[in-house]
Amino acid sequence: MLKIGVVGMGGIGNKHAGCHKKDPLAKLVAVCDVVQSKADEAAAKHEAKAYYSLKDMLANEDLDVVDVTTSGYENGSWHFEPTMEALEADKHVLCEKPLSNDIGEAREMVRCAARKKLYLGCNLNHYFTPTAERARKYIDDGLVGELAYMLFKMGFNGGELTYKLNKSPRFNHPYAHMKAFLTHPFSVMRYFCGDVTHVQAFCTKPGFRKNKGDLLLSLNSIHCRFANDTVGYLLSHRGDSVWGLGGWWNCEVAGSKGSFCIENCIEKLTYWPAPEPGQTMGLADRPTPEVLDTGIKDFGETFPRRIHAFLEDVTNGVPREHLRSSGRDALATLEYIFAAIESYENGGALARPHPLPPLHGDPKTEKL
Repeated sequence: MLKIGVVGMGGIGNKHAGCHKKDPLAKLVAVCDVVQSKADEAAAKHEAKAYYSLKDMLANEDLDVVDVTTSGYENGSWHFEPTMEALEADKHVLCEKPLSNDIGEAREMVRCAARKKLYLGCNLNHYFTPTAERARKYIDDGLVGELAYMLFKMGFNGGELTYKLNKSPRFNHPYAHMKAFLTHPFSVMRYFCGDVTHVQAFCTKPGFRKNKGDLLLSLNSIHCRFANDTVGYLLSHRGDSVWGLGGWWNCEVAGSKGSFCIENCIEKLTYWPAPEPGQTMGLADRPTPEVLDTGIKDFGETFPRRIHAFLEDVTNGVPREHLRSSGRDALATLEYIFAAIESYENGGALARPHPLPPLHGDPKTEKL
């Protein structure tokens, strides 16, 4: 059983702590927050010891894993220091997304984990679902065939009548939505289609945001090319309108032998097989679909599933480069986001994401 300490006891920190508390692979022993009242309240709630600095927690607890759930500017500026401090203390780390709001920091976090030969995971929880797992099996079993395209739309329902300016200096930045939010869709796109090699982005915001002095580029239209020549498109917004078909989270992947669509992340998956030899299909015809309706409508159900996967990988001692939703995977999403920012700043010019750290493997753990 892994001994866990959680750092940052806001809403997400308490969510993580609750997941560790219920997981058979974990023993939650400590919680930490520089705001003492938050640490004390979380300690009482989760029956753990309260600390007010990570230094003290590391000095007084024999932890296996530090779970970093702090926030900060653009939801990520307070991830670097506690993650690095925990890694330097030889602790495995699970970090909330984004890995950092600064690409240089994110690269250093991944470098440090590799140098220390420690697990660094990230809470990219959107593909730890029954729908994504079944969809991935369609691909692995050859039922999708050669990938052709991916369409992804994701965001919050909203509009002009319900809009409220977020005045927080930690979030009212042009790229805050991109850095804090696009980690999720990019992680899913990469999970199904592999590495992204080219990015083109057009970003804007509606007039009702402009009129309030909102700095956020809330509408993101991003075209991608993958290493396997699949093409993809991502549309994201932060409550600028109401989503239509497919709900707030919709992912469609099409191939030469079949296509699938996931609706509302964890809720529903539909698969359509391509026509068989000799079968004709007109514009009005549709193949008989296979439908997986999980009955799960609570997105919060993704958290225990993702956290359990991290605990399972650490417990089983998987090769670090096989860790699901690793720091390197999280870095990939940030490289794509920063490429999208570069493209936007150059009027929609094509941008190439920075190369990821190479995979070396460990001869002591890798099976030939």
